[in-house]
Order: sequence, then structure tokens, then C-alpha cells
Amino acid sequence: MAKKKVIVACGGAVATSTITANKVVELAKENGIDIEICQIRISEIASNLDSNTVLIVSTSRVKRDYGVPLISGMPFISGVKLEETKAAILKVLKGAQ
Repeated sequence: MAKKKVIVACGGAVATSTITANKVVELAKENGIDIEICQIRISEIASNLDSNTVLIVSTSRVKRDYGVPLISGMPFISGVKLEETKAAILKVLKGAQ
């Protein structure tokens, strides 16, 4: 079975998405979930979607619906509502089996 792909996107694909990507990997590992991270700019989401993509975590506002659950990654940066965000991400990852 292919790894679950999680797209982590932000405006520039550098600072905030790196922090967020690392936290999502950590969260998945702690829960025994094997994922593949695809760290990109918001503008590159559509071209990186494939059948293994189960979740998009974005640190910027996304106006389009890509047909995949979308969760804000800002709590990994701000610390606000962090536990709720982690729970939401785990729910998606566990449900995508």
C-alpha cells in the first residue's frame, strides 16, 4: 500500500511550512502512521495532488476546494488551538486507511 501523502503548503514554501511539516511528521510517527510529506507553495497544490493525497495542511488561506480535507497549520506556529488541530489531523490520517 502506498504511503498517505500530506501536502503542507504556505505562501513561500519555506519557513512556516517547514515547521508545520516537521510537526505533522512527528505527530504521525507518534501515532504509528506512515506518511509522505509534500512541502510546496499554495499555487502548486493542484499540480501535486494525486490518489495518495489524504490531507492538505496550509499555513496560508486557501480559497479552492481540492476535494481533500484541508486543515490550517497555523496552530503549529501560534500554539493557539494546537490540540484541536492535532486531533483533526489524526482523525483524517486514521480515517484514510
